[in-house]
Amino acid sequence: MYRRLVLLALFCAYAALADTYPRQPGVNVQHYTFRLTLSDATNEIEGEASIDVRFTEDQVKELALDFTSPTADGKGMTVTSASVPYTHKDNRLRLAVEPPSKSGERRQFTVRYHGIPAGGLRIMTNKYGERVFFSENWPNNARHWLPMIDHPYDKASSEFIVTAPSQYQVIANGALQEQIDLGDGRRLTHWKLSSPIPSWLNAIGVAQFDVHYAPAVKGIIPLQTWVFHQDQAIGPAWFEPTARAALEFFGESIGPYSYEKLANVAAAGVSGGTEHASAIFYSEKAILQHPGTGLIAHETAHQWFGDSVTEKDWNDVWLSEGFATYFTLLFIEHSEGRDAFVRGLEQSRQQILTLQKSHPEYTVVHQNLDDMKQVTNAIIYQKGSWTLHMLRKLMGDDKFWAGIREYYQRYRNANASTADFRKVMEETSGVPLEWFFSQWLPRPGVPVLEGSWSYDPGAHQVRVELEQTEDGPAYRLPLEIGIGDEVKSFELREKKQTFAFPSGQEPSTVTLDPGTWALIRVEKFAKAGAN
Repeated sequence: MYRRLVLLALFCAYAALADTYPRQPGVNVQHYTFRLTLSDATNEIEGEASIDVRFTEDQVKELALDFTSPTADGKGMTVTSASVPYTHKDNRLRLAVEPPSKSGERRQFTVRYHGIPAGGLRIMTNKYGERVFFSENWPNNARHWLPMIDHPYDKASSEFIVTAPSQYQVIANGALQEQIDLGDGRRLTHWKLSSPIPSWLNAIGVAQFDVHYAPAVKGIIPLQTWVFHQDQAIGPAWFEPTARAALEFFGESIGPYSYEKLANVAAAGVSGGTEHASAIFYSEKAILQHPGTGLIAHETAHQWFGDSVTEKDWNDVWLSEGFATYFTLLFIEHSEGRDAFVRGLEQSRQQILTLQKSHPEYTVVHQNLDDMKQVTNAIIYQKGSWTLHMLRKLMGDDKFWAGIREYYQRYRNANASTADFRKVMEETSGVPLEWFFSQWLPRPGVPVLEGSWSYDPGAHQVRVELEQTEDGPAYRLPLEIGIGDEVKSFELREKKQTFAFPSGQEPSTVTLDPGTWALIRVEKFAKAGAN
């Protein structure tokens, strides 16, 4: 009973928590249009944002957008005009709603501005010394150059209309609408995304690109490679085989792709990769001769989880990063086999165990996150991934995949919470899962086991003694044990338990978790009396 009460308290606590971002009741942005002018003569940008809002309550009197104010070092954004009265102070742009809203009403607001971005849009030179412009909005840096609700709870479609010197090519989210050479050494490029996304996924890249257009995936999804012109020879070979295979696997296993294309883009100023919807940015330093299977699969998986199905709240960022991490391993299992998959799981488990030693307080689900510098860590990626792996074993492959497909269908192009995901998996499996989610997500640490085995020739049994030595109540652990060549299933529920398994003779080996299905740290498990 104590264990159940503790885990129930943990679940109720995390289910009621939210990050500290100030929501705006009654406001739902439908679409952003960003008109930007970029120059080689200055790092200052000129912008015009049109914000299409649907009001869901009466008497809303103000629309508040995140937008960085001018700073002492000359950076930040200055608003020059707006279509309604406004104030711009302390990184918040407040637009008057006059007269106050009526529920169901839609209005459009326009803001004009200029400035040098303090973040979010990097203006720099790439590895070849050429000037480039690349956005990096993760997790809440869009506000440095785009006036918007800079939080995942309010998703909207968007478009970019970018005027830049004509030697550059411009990539952004969605489908290309038009390119017009203006005759004055500048080119206008217009991209439009029809599906709603959170703020951090809005992206532009401006550089002297070489662009390769590959055959569409399954004849449906345009696949593109955008690399610096010097990397023309290696770009397609590095990106396209893995990207194509991953798109096919995730599309068949999870559900339809949500966007107009997938462009894989080499970018300066980016570490690893960033999963912008339909335009994934990868570090320019990652473009190598050999395929980047794990990285490309991870960012492609995000197109389903994080991009299309987005966490409602930063507390639940594992719904993005934990999912992308596990689905990368699932892709590896599909493309390279079980052994490669298990190697990935073992490496992931070791990362968890190592980090838990230095940060024993880390949990998969945040509690009232208020410091965005702490939004992610390896526990969220790796333990979140392992939680899905154990859930797959608990439910069985067929029900697990059925639940994943239902979750994606239900929350595609929308927001979801951990509670939403749990509900779908409970409906699919037909069993309550509160205990499982409570012990793995809001609770820090992992189970620590010590034990031994012995053979009783009179009873023809293998006897296994196990003890959970971690702090706190006992975990409920569905486990497997390998007795010779035979695998038996059992469940450890108490701090200390003894199990007996029939065996006609003494086995040569007894192995705990032979299939690599349990996130546990085994301090000692050996034959009783053995050194």
